[in-house]
Amino acid sequence: MIDLETRGWVHSIESFGTLDGPGIRYVLFLQGCALRCLYCHNPDTWDMNSGTCTTVRETLANILSYRTFIKKGGVTLSGGEPLLQPDFVCGILEGCHAQGLHTAIDTSGAIPLARAKPVLDRADLILLDIKALDAALCVRLTGQNNRETLATLDYCEAMKIPVWIRHVVVPGYTYETHQLTQLADYLTRFSVIQKIELLPFHKMGEYKWKKLACAYALEHVPALSDVEIETARALFRSRGLPL
Repeated sequence: MIDLETRGWVHSIESFGTLDGPGIRYVLFLQGCALRCLYCHNPDTWDMNSGTCTTVRETLANILSYRTFIKKGGVTLSGGEPLLQPDFVCGILEGCHAQGLHTAIDTSGAIPLARAKPVLDRADLILLDIKALDAALCVRLTGQNNRETLATLDYCEAMKIPVWIRHVVVPGYTYETHQLTQLADYLTRFSVIQKIELLPFHKMGEYKWKKLACAYALEHVPALSDVEIETARALFRSRGLPL
């Protein structure tokens, strides 16, 4: 049963999203993240208790005000890290399903499964961001290893929950042939993966780091070119993976 008064912290919304799941979507960016990705373009979402405190009731009302536009798309909960607010997110997912709306969770999968399962079980689609397959590289990029992320993918496979994989390709880090090859080969074993999005590193969020007076470690790393990202995508296509 939905507790409509469950409260959560929201960073922002995008009412006409086209990049976070199928169709036109209402994207709810939640506050709070345990990772500190070097390339994060939303470092202002890290603090758990910033943003706007709201309820499931208020959030569902706002979502439904856009129903005409998103009825063939749906609702995506992103962040930050939505799995850090499981009760709030579960309430929104159940409310959306009651209204016949498709739901997706955009997550790093870095939250322990015991806490994440109730959310994963209620979502129609998981957008799973694999930072790096190599555990040591993942620590360099995010401050945390990838154990829980890979466990999340295993769980989705076992429960037949559809997954889109997201992977940011960063020069000097994940844009290395051996790193890309290992990840592509690893992903071939999963039947629930419907799509893989290789996302080129960009610097559009760098100004936010400066605004927050945070050192930006990738200041001198160039953005990935169209040719470079297409080379990476070709490697994945050669394995028969869906892009």
